[in-house]
Amino acid sequence: MDIIKHNLAIDFMGKRHPAAIFSILLILVAIGSLATRGLNFGIDFTGGTLIEVGYPQPVDLGEIRPLLESSGYAGAQVQHFGTSRDLLIRIAPQESKASAKLSEEVLASLRQHNAGVEMRRVEFVGPQVGEELTEQGGLAMIYALICILVYIMIRFHIRFAPGAVIALIHDVLIIMGIFSVWQIDFDLTVLAALLAVIGYSLNDTIVVFDRIRENFRKMRKGTSREIINRSLNQTLSRTLMTSLTTLLVVFSLFLFGGEVIHSFALALMLGVVVGTYSSIYVASSTALTLGISKADLLQPKKEGAGQAGGETP
Repeated sequence: MDIIKHNLAIDFMGKRHPAAIFSILLILVAIGSLATRGLNFGIDFTGGTLIEVGYPQPVDLGEIRPLLESSGYAGAQVQHFGTSRDLLIRIAPQESKASAKLSEEVLASLRQHNAGVEMRRVEFVGPQVGEELTEQGGLAMIYALICILVYIMIRFHIRFAPGAVIALIHDVLIIMGIFSVWQIDFDLTVLAALLAVIGYSLNDTIVVFDRIRENFRKMRKGTSREIINRSLNQTLSRTLMTSLTTLLVVFSLFLFGGEVIHSFALALMLGVVVGTYSSIYVASSTALTLGISKADLLQPKKEGAGQAGGETP
């Protein structure tokens, strides 16, 4: 790794303008999709009825979805829960039916297909609870971004702070845009994944910023662009190793974790990729655009430093 670290000389900042255009296009697509199509909110946000049923033998989801649609429950979300014999059914709120009556009708429809179906659990989430979760989740993300802005300003320099926050907003918007474009189920686990992505991306950005600050103080020659490029090349091996090992774990969850955490694992995978990209081409590029220089990061000399003794008479 040391050989790779010292021999790499990739001109990251030379490609910052094409990268910026690429990021802006992705963000515009994400905002456009969020504005027109919105997110496919799960029952945690919209409210509705959650029904867990058990079958005596493995059941195919492709047979259950048409059965529910023919019974008047179009748009019902069906997934395996734990094993292939257990199903989790999510149905949007229906004003004309109470939760208990709705669950009984769903069970009756399922028993037309298989008489051995058993009801395991019924939960109802009211629309008011869903609205509160949406509001509190959004506020949690806003507070996190404000705290990050203050933290970066205190630890590094004010010219670093906007880049870090813009990178995090960039990551969150792109992930939400992907979920909106493909209408992937967005529930509380995905919101938790977005908050985890903020932490992951921020950690990567801080590692890069720390090396940039160190090199600005150590390197006597070189422009700001050259110093930032040198810093990015030095941290690249660490960034790639961290990202790849994290991706392996999250990809395993995506493949073998079941549909319950499918959206959660997908959001984390997207976050690792986008977060690694943004720490280089969003956070660092923004700092360079804002004019970060050696003068901003040089430590002030203490009064009397460098004098061997007192003044000679």
